[in-house]
This record gives sequence, C-alpha cells and structure tokens, in this order.
Amino acid sequence: MTDFCPSENIYNLIPRDEVTVPKASRYTSTFREQVKQEAQKNKCSNKTMGPAKVEVPCPKDYLQKHSKELKMQEKKTERCVVDEKRKPAVPRRTEQPIMGVQTKKNFITTNATEAILGVPKKPEHIFVDSRKGDKHPLETSGLVPKYIKRKDYGVTPEYICKRKEEVIRAQEEYDNYVRERLRQGAMKQLSEEERTSVLEGLKKNWDELHHEYQGLSVVIDTPPKKIHKERLEAQMRQLERDIELIERHRIIYIAN
Repeated sequence: MTDFCPSENIYNLIPRDEVTVPKASRYTSTFREQVKQEAQKNKCSNKTMGPAKVEVPCPKDYLQKHSKELKMQEKKTERCVVDEKRKPAVPRRTEQPIMGVQTKKNFITTNATEAILGVPKKPEHIFVDSRKGDKHPLETSGLVPKYIKRKDYGVTPEYICKRKEEVIRAQEEYDNYVRERLRQGAMKQLSEEERTSVLEGLKKNWDELHHEYQGLSVVIDTPPKKIHKERLEAQMRQLERDIELIERHRIIYIAN
C-alpha cells in the first residue's frame, strides 16, 4: 500500500502500533557437553611445546663427514687367507742363520737329472710365405704330400665303378633293343651317304630361305609383309634344329 500511495496520505494520519517480531533462540547442539568432556580428556600441558624434559646432546657427538654413507663389511675369511699366504719376514742383518738344517728335496740334483733324461722338444714344422717372415704351420697347409702314403691312394672309388657298370649295362640293353627292332624290320638304319645327302639338302634349303629373308624390304608396315617375315624365321629356326640334331648323332634310325 505504501508503495503505491505517497507519504502524505489520509490513511497515514492515523498512528499505528509497531509490531515487534520476537527473536529466535540461539541454536545449541545436543553434543555440546560431550565435546567439552572429550576436549578436556585429550588435552595435555606439553602438546604444543614438546616434552618438558629432553636430553641435551653432547658436544662431542657432532655430525662427521661420510658418517651416513653405507659401508661394506669386510670378510674375515679373506684376511685369514692373506695371513696364511704371507711369507715370513726377511731376517735382519744381526740375526744368525740356523746351521745344520737341510731341505727335503735337492733341487739342483733333481733339475740336473730331469734335464739329462728329458726328451728334447721337436721343432714345429712351419713355412714362410712373405718377405716379412710370416710363419704358418706346415702340417695343415696342404703342402706336405701325406695322402700319397695311404693304402687306397690312386684307387678308383666304388661309386664311380658302379656308375660306369650301370652305363655299360644300359648301353647294352639299348643295343639289344635296336638289333631286335632291326631284325623285325620295324626300323631302318640310315647310311652315311644318305645322312650326308640329307644334311646337305637341309643346309641348301636354309641358304635359300636366308637369301629370301635378306631380300625383304627394310620397312615392314603391312600385315602380309609381317606374316611372310615370321614364316621365314620359323622355317629357318626349324631347319637349324634339324641340322644340329643330325650333326650331333652319327647313327640315325628311321621307323618303317
């Protein structure tokens, strides 16, 4: 109402009673007394200042250098071994030597006997292969002819003999088969004159084809020219194979 009406309003002329709002009571925890008792129970007089009586450090026990480093424990066994191996001290100049003491072994006589009865050491066989004197053992170099003294030196190995026998046996079987076929009339052997004439004819045909091949035009740009060139090359190649076959084999059989 006061927001919409000005202060000088007829309704404001009548005095009003001030309404006082009662203040709420202060909050009190139900565990207040319990907390007080626990605080008194755990509290001590020297909690923040340390214990009342502390031992005063001695001035002689100050921190020394390398005092906190780890040190390896020395083995006692090593000391005992070193003491046992240690030789006796050298006698002094004023000490008198003990007379009449002899050792158990006469080293002079023993060494002389071993030198007299010992077998002399044989020199090692070596060879030198450079002007600087590089030495190498002679036994494993292959220069010593020690293999000629073996019992089987110069003897043909068994596997070569067996292989040679197998080749001879196969050739005999083939010859027998050829004779049998010739006897039956199924094959005919080509004579040397016929073989020579056939070979000369093949060579003559190859020369004619080669002459014709050399007469082809340089530029081959049409399909008929390409086909003709390929046909000539195939015929010459076949004639070369036939000539090589006849020249390689001296005996030729022809089936009837």
